[in-house]
Amino acid sequence: MRLCVEPPVLPMLARRVEEMPTSGSYIFEPKWDGFRALVFRDGEEILIQSRDGKSLNRYFPEMIEPLRAQLPAQSVLDGELVIAKDGALDFDALQLRIHPAASRVARLAAETPASIVFFDLLCEGNNDLRSTPFARRRRRLESLLRHAKAPLHLTPASTDRATAADWFQRFEGAGLDGVMAKPEDGVYQPDKRAMLKIKHERDCDCVVAGFRWHKDGQGTAVGSLLLGLYDADGVLQHVGVCASFSAAQRRELVHTLAPLQTKAALHHPWITGGDAASPGQRVPGGQSRWSQGKDLSWEPLRPERVVEVAYEHMQGDRFRHMAQFRRWRPDKPPQQCTYAQLEVVPPQELRAIFPHAHPTRAHAAAHGGRHRLE
Repeated sequence: MRLCVEPPVLPMLARRVEEMPTSGSYIFEPKWDGFRALVFRDGEEILIQSRDGKSLNRYFPEMIEPLRAQLPAQSVLDGELVIAKDGALDFDALQLRIHPAASRVARLAAETPASIVFFDLLCEGNNDLRSTPFARRRRRLESLLRHAKAPLHLTPASTDRATAADWFQRFEGAGLDGVMAKPEDGVYQPDKRAMLKIKHERDCDCVVAGFRWHKDGQGTAVGSLLLGLYDADGVLQHVGVCASFSAAQRRELVHTLAPLQTKAALHHPWITGGDAASPGQRVPGGQSRWSQGKDLSWEPLRPERVVEVAYEHMQGDRFRHMAQFRRWRPDKPPQQCTYAQLEVVPPQELRAIFPHAHPTRAHAAAHGGRHRLE
């Protein structure tokens, strides 16, 4: 490729803040939960680049022709690959697309086609726009995508904080996990946390039913706690882990958890052959293409202690991201740690963002192809 902005380019990142900024000039956008993707077009050549600089072309073959047909002949855009099903984003379906077998990728491309939502413009023709203020980049992006057709979309954007607050509440059920705040005068800074993200966070009480040793502290430091919730049938499901402990906390946890290791494997609900084992039950340690080469071994604990954790949102029946340790709950019986305690957010149909979308695809541009700044 011969572009004024040549690949690889690491995308600009965001740092998390607790609340939306109350001062300063920002452009707000919904935060998409997909695969970050920079798209480079040089004539007939297309590159869909991942967040870590690798090509995603082979995993999303259905995107190549639409990108070639609709983007300027020489351009670089920043966006997010997503898959929409049943009125919500489906991150699990997106993960399944990263598969070594070309035949499976082709089948999934037909069955669960992807879309891409663009939110920034780095290059157009011979113009490197990275040093251009974001408000001007956004206006130029709107102009370029004013006639965009599915599967290409322009993310909604607004300078109005009330609109952003409304997005934060309404769109979570559709799989959008927060709001982005971008300085209007901000330049594009690759691999720098120059934007703000405001994400959902909630509390949940979980059963601690196992742990993993820290990679540098086998037998002397705990790396993570394995969390469980009881479903409606009374089966303990593995819902995720919590970690991010200090070195001192990791050492202290060894002594805290030691009494729960005694006879822990006997009738443990997550060990094959245990009395409480159940078909379809989520248990820790399952191998996947995402975990190849990782040590997923774990130590069972008698499921008798309860911990309060903070989590962002659920992906199906598990935490989408790693939970954060809050405190122990010695006052709560493990049997009360059920899915029923979780806040359920009603799905907000993607039609609210893509009003003309096909029921199973986000294949219409935001608000008829455009969403001007307010």
